[in-house]
Amino acid sequence: MGTERDVIPPGTLEMLILRTLAGGGPMHGFAIADSILELSEEVLRVEEGSLYPALQRMLLKGWIKGEWGKTDENRRARYYRLTADGRRQLEREVERYRRVARAIARVLAPA
Repeated sequence: MGTERDVIPPGTLEMLILRTLAGGGPMHGFAIADSILELSEEVLRVEEGSLYPALQRMLLKGWIKGEWGKTDENRRARYYRLTADGRRQLEREVERYRRVARAIARVLAPA
């Protein structure tokens, strides 16, 4: 029985990545994508084609830092962690998302 997967709405991928990194220590890209998939109960799949460009944008904005390291399988991987700017951005993004979600809920509510 396959679970239906939805596309991650535009503008929310960065928020999901920031939230995932806020939950603990440094993580490599595959672990971030895996965590989002697991926490969303298999609904939100982050494709590599959108994950790595998003991580690159976030590095350039200073929201995350990346350091090279080794995975448990001894593969070279870049490990990302949240910066103070990233934590502030996460708070802004979550507040904006909640505001929009409340507005959408009001529009969808039966009259």
